[in-house]
Amino acid sequence: MAGDKISMDNVRPVQSEDNIEAVEKGHLAENEFEVFKKGEGMVDFRTVTWYHAAMIFLKIIFATGVLSIPTAMYTLGALPGAINIICFTMLNGYCAIIQGNFRNRHAGCHSIADMAQLVGGPILKELVGFLFIAAYVICAGSGIIGVSAAFNALSNHALCTQWFAFIATVIVAIFASVRKFEKLAWLTWVGFISVFVAVLIIVCGVTTRDRPAIAPQVGPFDLGYRVVGHPGFIAGMTAVAAMFVSSAATAAFLPVISEMQRPKDYNKAVYVAMGIVTSAYLTFSLVVYKWCGKWVATPSLGSAGPTLKKVAYGVGIIGLAISACLYVHIGAKYLFVRILRKSRHLQSNSIIHWGTWLACTIGISIAGFLISSGIPIFNYLLGLAGTLCFAPVAISLPGWLWCYDHPHYWKGTLVQKSLYALHVFMIALGMFVTIGGTYAVIQAIIDAYASGQIGAAFDCADNSGTVLNS
Repeated sequence: MAGDKISMDNVRPVQSEDNIEAVEKGHLAENEFEVFKKGEGMVDFRTVTWYHAAMIFLKIIFATGVLSIPTAMYTLGALPGAINIICFTMLNGYCAIIQGNFRNRHAGCHSIADMAQLVGGPILKELVGFLFIAAYVICAGSGIIGVSAAFNALSNHALCTQWFAFIATVIVAIFASVRKFEKLAWLTWVGFISVFVAVLIIVCGVTTRDRPAIAPQVGPFDLGYRVVGHPGFIAGMTAVAAMFVSSAATAAFLPVISEMQRPKDYNKAVYVAMGIVTSAYLTFSLVVYKWCGKWVATPSLGSAGPTLKKVAYGVGIIGLAISACLYVHIGAKYLFVRILRKSRHLQSNSIIHWGTWLACTIGISIAGFLISSGIPIFNYLLGLAGTLCFAPVAISLPGWLWCYDHPHYWKGTLVQKSLYALHVFMIALGMFVTIGGTYAVIQAIIDAYASGQIGAAFDCADNSGTVLNS
């Protein structure tokens, strides 16, 4: 592929503290330091403002993951669940800052795979690139499940779910084919408001019922609310993976930096996005779990009864579709730049440019459709993305990036040594979540197939959490 090898003139390491404003680019002009250039006759990709970037980041994170958190909360219990939400959103936000700082020191890096090449060579680059693509194919699949569930809810399951998934895939592929993040920015505003309001409807709706919608409607029942849960390893790790992945898609922020007007404003955008995500996740999940306990539908938009389910999906379907579009666009943009980098076709309107771009978006959309049909349950699909793909890329690699830029800390003061050890621990933590979490999620999927919780691949069954109790 064109541009597989990054010129060290474009990604030269700079040893400095965590302050983007202090970065010295020396004799390298900023235009030459960036992946996307500005020039006459070129398509200008660098048009994203910081507040548009913040909204893109917010929509990337606040998406299908929020629909799986209440179920994970039941497994862990309210207190451990809340601690997991706070810790993982803070950790993922910090890792996003590490990645942004590293990218702005080595701005020839367009993606997390470019960073991996700089610190670990071409083999690590290929591995991380594969995990990046796999993650966003799986996330695209989760978005397609969300849209197909909305179609099922609104139509009372009028068609086979696979037809709804196919229709969702076509819609996603069309909108994901918009080339620039700037053109998607206004859609992210609409998408975030759509999902936020949909979840808020369910949060308010569950508090108005005498008992959860999918609980027995007569006689005594066990709500299942626990301050502290006592899950086994497989159930616990699967729930932790769902909590982690709900805010772990920070590697997707990196391609956006390359299209920002001022890459130095990246940190500001991350702080805004992750602050909103943390408060929203914590509030919504605790309220739904308090009122529904173990009787939470999957996805959680079905938890307040059939009427509010239709209202919530009617409001949220736009946001679910835009989430899937973003996931496809991010994965496709990585492949697109990887294939055409250092080629005149990267920023031209040539047939090769458009053919490559459309092939990338359509290909990832199709792969997402196939994944969504093979593992048609939110929690497991997102858990698999979190453990297998995001944990090594979003936790371990940022720890390595920080150590690469701060080698002198290992022999510095006690505080510096402690900071270095902390980032080495991040590498180990990511590996633990990857190995232990992937084992747990795969075993949970096997058990779900064996028990009939998951039907056959390409099953037509309703996936919207339909309940009969109004």
